[in-house]
Amino acid sequence: MSTKPKTLDVSIMGRSYRVTCADEEREALLASVAYVDQKMSDIKANSKVTGTERIAVMAALNIANELLSTKVAGGFDIAELKRRMNSVQSKLDQALSQQDSLF
Repeated sequence: MSTKPKTLDVSIMGRSYRVTCADEEREALLASVAYVDQKMSDIKANSKVTGTERIAVMAALNIANELLSTKVAGGFDIAELKRRMNSVQSKLDQALSQQDSLF
């Protein structure tokens, strides 16, 4: 896998942004873009907040609150657990696909 960053054009609330990311981070970035776009669109549709900058700040606050509320006492981080589970799943998928070619 290449870790060399590549540019990717994404859209949030109808505005285009060019971002860089490594190939192996592309899916996670696109999921993040979709999540932020949905949060911002929800805020725009369901509140009196106007202006893209204000909507972005409100979305950032909501997302930060979600992140911080996933942490449980003692430092257990559910988001980190999910990332590790996804990593293990990817490794299992890769190993199983290689095994299929043996038969």
